[in-house]
Amino acid sequence: MNIVNSARQMSQIVRQAHGAGKSIGFVPTMGALHEGHLSLVRAAREQTDIVVCSIFVNPTQFGPTEDFSKYPRTFERDRDMLGTEKTDYIFFPSVEEMYPAGATTWVHVEGLSEKLDGKSRPGHFRGVTTVVSKLFHIVQPDKAFFGQKDAAQVAVIRKMVRDLNFDLEIVVCPIVREPDGLAMSSRNAYLDPTQRKQALVLSRSLTHVQELIDRGELMTDALITAGKQTIASEPGARLDYFEIVDPDTLNPVEDVAKGALVAVAAYVGATRLIDNVLISSR
Repeated sequence: MNIVNSARQMSQIVRQAHGAGKSIGFVPTMGALHEGHLSLVRAAREQTDIVVCSIFVNPTQFGPTEDFSKYPRTFERDRDMLGTEKTDYIFFPSVEEMYPAGATTWVHVEGLSEKLDGKSRPGHFRGVTTVVSKLFHIVQPDKAFFGQKDAAQVAVIRKMVRDLNFDLEIVVCPIVREPDGLAMSSRNAYLDPTQRKQALVLSRSLTHVQELIDRGELMTDALITAGKQTIASEPGARLDYFEIVDPDTLNPVEDVAKGALVAVAAYVGATRLIDNVLISSR
């Protein structure tokens, strides 16, 4: 496994690999890796010849009151985990490498970027799409791997890839959960033992909605009400949103008969957590 800090060097490496007929699988991360990230690395290993994983805590996707300064940075641990998974390259650039002095160019997906997490975190997705587009240009992957847990991000990046004609495939892998149902997240490390139990209300609300759908309830108003009531039953959680939308457009849907994304975000203590479930067509 090789660690690369230079964007120019990373681009040279992947150009040589492509020239040799090798396919590139790319897993972009902000580090603080967990089993969810590693599932993406394994998928990339299965589907491509060379696996590149980036570790970069991107400052432009954090708001002024958010947790950029305290976001967990565990590079040595991350490096060891990726080595165990036989990752070929870790791209580990500095902020100065990714955002040279005087850089003023942004990539913004209008419409989608203001929905779900984008509505709660203005400017967040502008930072995400800008850094991901830069990473795509540097790494030139044939396939890029993302987790379903960040469903709104997946929709925004897919739209960016289509609109800007990136020659790559976006591969979305299932949410990886703890045995008790909590979706794995780097931010779970912020939770104390009491908050960790309280956080289960997110997955519990989605399970309740799924059960209602399985029993025949298809109207989103009723399902959203049920989901919100479940969140409200946990005093330690504060709801950000509970929405049922089209997974591609993120627009609300009246019923789930044709399939839908059920998405929830809530604060447990000061930690904002997200989760979702995809509903197949009935």
